[in-house]
Order: sequence, then structure tokens, then C-alpha cells
Amino acid sequence: MSTEMTTGSAHRLNRSRSRRSLLVRKFGKNKMAVAGAAIFLFMVLLALIGPLLAKDPMEIDPINRLAAPSAANWFGTDNYGRDVLSRVIAGARVSLLVGIVTALITGFIGGLLGLIAAYNRVADAIIMRICDGLMAFPAILLAIAIMAALGAKTSNVIIALSIVFTPYVARIVRSTALVVKEQTFVEALKAQGASLFRIICINIAPNILSPLVVQMTFIFADALITEAALSFLGAGVPPPAASWGNMLLDGKTLIFNSWWMTVFPGAFIMVTILAVNLLGDSLRDLLDPTHNKTRK
Repeated sequence: MSTEMTTGSAHRLNRSRSRRSLLVRKFGKNKMAVAGAAIFLFMVLLALIGPLLAKDPMEIDPINRLAAPSAANWFGTDNYGRDVLSRVIAGARVSLLVGIVTALITGFIGGLLGLIAAYNRVADAIIMRICDGLMAFPAILLAIAIMAALGAKTSNVIIALSIVFTPYVARIVRSTALVVKEQTFVEALKAQGASLFRIICINIAPNILSPLVVQMTFIFADALITEAALSFLGAGVPPPAASWGNMLLDGKTLIFNSWWMTVFPGAFIMVTILAVNLLGDSLRDLLDPTHNKTRK
């Protein structure tokens, strides 16, 4: 019996490894996925290593204020004489931190709530009605309301965005879990007397990881652009800390005379969101074969 169990475990392990290697090969052949991943990794490296190489983003130089891009200041300077390139790099650290942490928090809490809602009717009614109430408000308006209550702070931005986007993740996980719940292998496990904890954590949870990971990439992009919008409106990351959103706020009144204050942070926002969306679309095509068949 132990030999058969060992053989079965080895077979499942080999099958899992072959599936992962197949996914890696498919990912490498997808040019959009590779391009999105490369740009995103570049932004992450820029946020991690850039501040060690760039100037101090808080250093003020009144003599060279509003200087155009040059060899000394590649992206020019702002209305306080601060180097725009250094502030863009510092803003990348803040904006990516907000996006990544928000995606992780919403993925964990939303996934947990979705699984609970799929397996408990009372919890389902309560959780889904709360989600419906939160989703009834436009994301940016709800985030502004939460920030007005909590105050302008980076950690509060993460909390506000997590509250805003968790219902979307919970709904997707719930719908996926309800489908998996009706599968034959789940009924067989119930007939064998498997505990609810084992069924949910060991057998159901792995089957909802694919849509959850894909949704987290889109949540990251939404969180990044919403954070930029909040900072632009003065309700996000407070100055003088640099974020791409409050850099746009600083440059909005000078856009015709000092275009570099707006164009460069705006371009970084656009390129980062484009890269994450390309990566998310490619992961959806890669991890969800039914989506490919439906689209074709």
C-alpha cells in the first residue's frame, strides 16, 4: 500500500512539474506577456535601485527652478528646483508599493471571503450584500470618502484601496468556487467523509488560484491609477513625498510652460499600467483555456 501511495505521489509531482514547464514555455512564446513582464520588472528594479543612483528627490535648487531637460537634469527640474527624474524614481517606489500591497491584501481577504461565501449560505448573504453596497459607489468616490475619514497618508491609501477593490475579488472567487464545488471529485470527497477544511483549503483553493492571480494583476493596475488620481486631487500621498499623482498635481498649472513636470510622470503611469494589463491579459489566456475557446 505504501509503495502504491509513493508511486502515486511521484506521478502527481512529475505531472505538476511538466505542467509548470509547459506553462513557462507558453509564456516565453507569448511576446505580449514577455514584453509586459520585462517592463514591469524594469519598473520594479528602477524603484529598488534607482534611488541609490539618482539625486536626492527633496533637494531644492531655487536658482535652477523650472529648468528644461538637459545633460545635468535629464527630465528637467520642477517649480522648486528639484530634479524631476529623481522624483519620478522616488514616485515609482511609492506608487508600486501601493499597487503591490493593495493587490496582495485584496487577493488574500477577497479570496478568503469568496471561499466562505461559496460554502455558507448565511455568510454568503451577508458578505455579498456588503460587497454589493461597496460596489454601488464609483471606486474613486468611495476611495475619496475613505481618505477623508482616515486622512492623507500612504498607509491609509492602501487601506482605502483595499476596501474599494476587495468586493471585486470576493465575487470572482465566489463564482469560481461555486463551480468547483459542484465537481465530481468534491462530491467524492464528501462521500468519503473528508472535512470541510480539507475540501476548501486543499482541494478547492488551488483551483481558484488562476483567476485570482489574473484578477490581482488588474487590481494592481487599478490601484496604481486610483492612487495617482487620489494624489492628483490632494487626497492621496501627501507632499513633499513624491508620487506620480502629486507630481501631476504640481505640474498641472505649468503644463504649457514646463511640460516635463507632467509628461514624464504621466508617461511612467501609462507605461506601467500598459505593461501590467498586457501581463494580466496574457496570464488569463495562459491559465484559462476556456477563455481562449470562448474568444475564438
